[in-house]
Amino acid sequence: MIRFFGISKENQLVNNISLVDVDLSQYIWYWVDFDQPTDDEIQHLGETFHFHPLAIEDCIHRLQRPKLDYYGDHTFYVTHSLRENEEEKEFINDELNFFVGENYIVSFHRMPAPEIDQVRERLLAQKDYNNMDPFYVFYQVLDKIVDNYFPLIYKIEDELDRIEKNTQNKSMNHLLNELFDTRYLLLNLRHTVHPMRDLLYRMLNSTHLNGVKERREYFSDIYDHLLKLAEMVMSNREITADIRDSYLSLNAHQTNNVMKVLTIITSIFAPLTFIAGIYGMNFENMPELTWKYGYFLALGLMGVSGVVLLLWFRSKGWFK
Repeated sequence: MIRFFGISKENQLVNNISLVDVDLSQYIWYWVDFDQPTDDEIQHLGETFHFHPLAIEDCIHRLQRPKLDYYGDHTFYVTHSLRENEEEKEFINDELNFFVGENYIVSFHRMPAPEIDQVRERLLAQKDYNNMDPFYVFYQVLDKIVDNYFPLIYKIEDELDRIEKNTQNKSMNHLLNELFDTRYLLLNLRHTVHPMRDLLYRMLNSTHLNGVKERREYFSDIYDHLLKLAEMVMSNREITADIRDSYLSLNAHQTNNVMKVLTIITSIFAPLTFIAGIYGMNFENMPELTWKYGYFLALGLMGVSGVVLLLWFRSKGWFK
């Protein structure tokens, strides 16, 4: 589907008309949105707008790294949006492409883009279009894309807080599996946030983008948000590493305590087993076997050995 939004030379809004019926020269600026286009609709990128074949190829083949390319009278941008797949507990990365010229912006996306829909609805509700241009639309969409990153990372922070407190008393193996899943989500988010941050940095420091220069404070605000997001991703990855190390240390400590108890039990029963082994051989020439008090003496010797070992282990601090 191709959606058209344009401001005519009479400063009138023209919305949702076919590209075949549009005389683009009659508009001050316009926005054409390729929303999940068919193969026939994709042909308009080359036949109607005459965009560079390499840029069109980047639109068709997903997923490209966020970037910008200069092509004469327009600039091509690749951006990434994120949405959550609750069933698979992962983030789905969607690509949004933009061709931005002096008096037009063309957006292209293979998947539904709520950011595009939200900006269109906001523009349709406006009554004054004098201060708007393609870079204003581009800023609004970028701002929505970046703002939608924050709920995802806030949800990750809540998940980390739940894992760390473990109010449900889950097993350590279960918690570690959840922690590694959360760490994977952070890695996914990092692979989107960092390239987007680099893209905004290039835009702000470019000498070719006059539209960005005119609205530098707005695009700088998006860049600041991306810097904050990058720091949040990094700090949360460090938190996952700290929680992992804490759980592993706790697990090692518990294992050491178990091994200590087993070692004490084994050490106590070693001399008892030795005594029982000697008097269990039943040789004919063992005088103690026929002694009237031999059985009680063996039991007493075992008891004394066990008590002496317990007292010795206690003096060494093994029970602390």
